[in-house]
Amino acid sequence: MNDPVVTDPDLYRVLWENERVRVLEYRDAPGDATHLHSHPDSVMVTLSAFQRVITAGGREVPVDLEAGQARWLGAQDHQGCNVGSTPTHSLFIELKEPRPGTGHADATLGPSAP
Repeated sequence: MNDPVVTDPDLYRVLWENERVRVLEYRDAPGDATHLHSHPDSVMVTLSAFQRVITAGGREVPVDLEAGQARWLGAQDHQGCNVGSTPTHSLFIELKEPRPGTGHADATLGPSAP
C-alpha cells in the first residue's frame, strides 16, 4: 500500500487515528498532482468545490464536486490532478477493516455517486 501521507506529505495530513479509523485532510492548489497512492474503503467529505482527474491503470475519470458532499470511495490505487481553478480541501475517513470478500479489483475509480 502506498500511503498518501508518505507519497504526498505536502498534500495529506493525519488529523486523527485509532485502531479502526484514520481521518486525513487533503489540500491542494490548481495544477497540483499526487503520486500513485492507495486508499482503503473510505468516506470522502468535500469542504470545497473542485475539479480533478483521477488516473489509474490507464483510465482517467473526471471528478467535479461541490462543497459539502459526502461520497463513498471504494478501496483503490490512483493518482489525481487538480485541473480546476480553485484549491481542493477535503477529508477522508479511512476504514482500516476491509469489506469481507472484496478488494481493489472491483472498485470504481474515484468517488461514487450518492
